[in-house]
Amino acid sequence: MDILHAFTVLLIVVDPVGLALLFVALTYGEEPAQVRRMAFKGTAIALAMLLVFFLFGVELLRVLGIGLPAFRIAGGVLLFLLAIDMIFARQSGIRATTAQERVEAARKEDISVFPLAFPLIAGPGALTTVLLMAAGRPGPLVLMGMLAALLGVLGLALLSLLFAPLLVRLLGETGTHALSRILGLLLAALAVQFMLDGMQAAWPR
Repeated sequence: MDILHAFTVLLIVVDPVGLALLFVALTYGEEPAQVRRMAFKGTAIALAMLLVFFLFGVELLRVLGIGLPAFRIAGGVLLFLLAIDMIFARQSGIRATTAQERVEAARKEDISVFPLAFPLIAGPGALTTVLLMAAGRPGPLVLMGMLAALLGVLGLALLSLLFAPLLVRLLGETGTHALSRILGLLLAALAVQFMLDGMQAAWPR
């Protein structure tokens, strides 16, 4: 996975615009200063989680005895399911919370850890993506470039959280869902490519 490819996939998976819409709903009625604190804290926690998977995910697979081709196929399936949710503008357990989890979150004043950091920013799709980014054991320069891509996407996510009310007013719910559908279609194609790469590595000609 090259740097531009990694940036594109991670950007689509994190979906900063859709994230802004959810963040506005979750922080309705909160003080602006508290909302900003939650945005910074949630993004920082999500970054820490993603960095752990980026730096140590491949070793974790090795310890568990999971081959990279198998993980590419499984990751492709997971991202494809996420893409379907984006195309049909629906929320499932892949990146959203359950009804009971939403009730629990509503009782908390601080949503930065749950559900903001996980699963909204660093959900299963994002964790899978960063692990695949490092799976090919890229050289130091490429690794640094991918790390920069990760930081860039998280930076955009933070900006979307800080300016979420303005972004939602500009796009509206319809515009947000329309953009999400377009990105979902792209993600579906990328997910299929992940699966094809995994199958080709597992069963070379």
